[in-house]
Amino acid sequence: MAARSSAAAIKKETIMSKMTAAVFVEPGRIVLDLKPIPEIGPLDALVRITTTTICGTDVHILKGEYPVAPGLTIGHEPVGVIEKLGSAVQGYREGQRVIAGAITPSGWSNASLDGCHSQCGAGTAHGWKPMGGWRFGNTIDGAQAQFLLVPDAMANLAPIPDDLTDEQVLMCPDIMSTGFAGAEAARIRIGDTVAIFAQGPIGLCATAGARLMGAAAIIGVESIGVRGEIARNMGADHIVDFTKVDPVSEILKLTGGRGVDVAIEALGRQETFEAALRVLRPGGTLSSLGVYSTDLRIPVDAFTAGLGDNKIITSLCPGGKERMRRLMATVAAGRFDPAALVTHRFVLNDIEAAYDLFSHQRDGVLKVAIRP
Repeated sequence: MAARSSAAAIKKETIMSKMTAAVFVEPGRIVLDLKPIPEIGPLDALVRITTTTICGTDVHILKGEYPVAPGLTIGHEPVGVIEKLGSAVQGYREGQRVIAGAITPSGWSNASLDGCHSQCGAGTAHGWKPMGGWRFGNTIDGAQAQFLLVPDAMANLAPIPDDLTDEQVLMCPDIMSTGFAGAEAARIRIGDTVAIFAQGPIGLCATAGARLMGAAAIIGVESIGVRGEIARNMGADHIVDFTKVDPVSEILKLTGGRGVDVAIEALGRQETFEAALRVLRPGGTLSSLGVYSTDLRIPVDAFTAGLGDNKIITSLCPGGKERMRRLMATVAAGRFDPAALVTHRFVLNDIEAAYDLFSHQRDGVLKVAIRP
């Protein structure tokens, strides 16, 4: 009898040390599995996930277009509660609601100290990889699970204001940070004209960011009617449907042949990148946010043979707790409502169905909220 009780206790302890997680198996397969709950180090925190989501980059992983190791837990947009703190972590408490950015800078690396937090960790132990400081769901286990280990917790955990819901801050770790970064990196000025190619979640956040930066005219390129309407609510003045008109010709017409000061490419395809280049005024800036799975070509005429004084810049979403604080302050002040982007909700046990919906862009999906 004692042996049986002991065996039951061991079995219970084993079950309680495991968690459910969405795991990459091979291209075309992300499945639910049981994994050990992470053990944390002195500078880490263990966060119990209350809400997360699926990103377009996760779909690239699912399709095998971006390589990660088999067995990795996917996801990089965590909202949760501190379950356990490392012995050296100060300034936080267990039970506190927090988010962490998709990018997790250490705070002490050369990149961090040089102000380029998003590139903290790029190309070090893992060799060259277009990852910057993106670790969750890329080089370490990610957020589509019941628990998440957050490295360098004091540089990355941002407390959630009490009056904000999970869904209001869900876009801050990546989508909102990325979209806003596209506008910030382009240095949009008051009075600028901006074209934003694709009004998916990142493009919509870029539209909102352009408005906050002071753009006088914002042109969104989008064929899906519902997304076009949301884009107008986010600040777009014109919507160009590329299935009905040539977007380059239409944008040049709308600008009186001048072109735009800034074009933001938010899809990650050759045709949108090239179109964004073609609508620039001389001296304009192309801000690229897309994740590209094939080589890009730059046509010599669109590039004006290199004589147009144009700039091409790329951005990886800034991370770290101060970036997250600023984004949440923007939401709390009513300047932007990212919760409007959440169109579908799933529990973690149904995440395979969520991937199927999101990857095939059915039922008007923009973003899904996933709760363990």
